[in-house]
Amino acid sequence: MRTAHTWVRTAAAVVIAASLAATVRGADTLAIGAGMPQRDVEMKNVDGKMRTLADIAGEKGTLVIFSCNHCPFVKAWQKRMVAIGNEAVQQGIGVVFVNANDPARYPADDLDAMKKLAAGEGYRFPYVMDTTSGVAKAFGAKRTPEVFLFDADHKLVYHGAVDGNTYKPEQVKKPYLRDAIAALLAGEEVPAKTTKSVGCSIKFRK
Repeated sequence: MRTAHTWVRTAAAVVIAASLAATVRGADTLAIGAGMPQRDVEMKNVDGKMRTLADIAGEKGTLVIFSCNHCPFVKAWQKRMVAIGNEAVQQGIGVVFVNANDPARYPADDLDAMKKLAAGEGYRFPYVMDTTSGVAKAFGAKRTPEVFLFDADHKLVYHGAVDGNTYKPEQVKKPYLRDAIAALLAGEEVPAKTTKSVGCSIKFRK
C-alpha cells in the first residue's frame, strides 16, 4: 500500500513538473517556413512611437532579434548585432530588436535604459518593448539574444544564434546570421536554417 501511495505521489509530481515546464516554455518555437506571428501587435519603440512587425517589415525580408539590456550574452554580441542590423536596413531588410523582459524584475531593461542603449550603440532600427511578453511567447522565443529571419513573404528562413562564438568576435568561423542574410538577398537557400540560440532566459512578464 505504501508503495502504491509512493508511486501515485511520484506520478503526480512528474505531471506538475511537466505542467510548470510547459508554462515556462510557452508556445513551441516557430518552425522554418512558418509565417510571422503577431504582426499587428503594437509595441512601444524607444522614440516613443508605437510600431508593429507589419510596418517594420522590409521589402526583402525582416530580421527580429529578441534582446534586452542586462544579459551578458547580449552585451557580448551587441556590437555585432547592431552592425548586422544597420547593414541589413540598408539592404532592404526590416530590422527590430524586441525586449520582452519584465522591467519590474530587471530595472536595467526598462524603456529609459533601452533608449540610452539604442542611442549609445547607434541603432538605426526600432528597439521595442513587448509589454506583455506576448510577442515573444507567440514566436516561442526563450532566450536573449534569439534570432528570427523572415523572407519577403514573412516566412521564417533562419532561427538561432548570431554566430558561433559568443565572446571572441575575431575568432568567429560560423557567421550564421550573416550567411543567412546573404543567402536571402541572393535568392538562395539558407545554408544553416536552424542553430542553437545561446543566451539568458527571457524574463517573461506574469
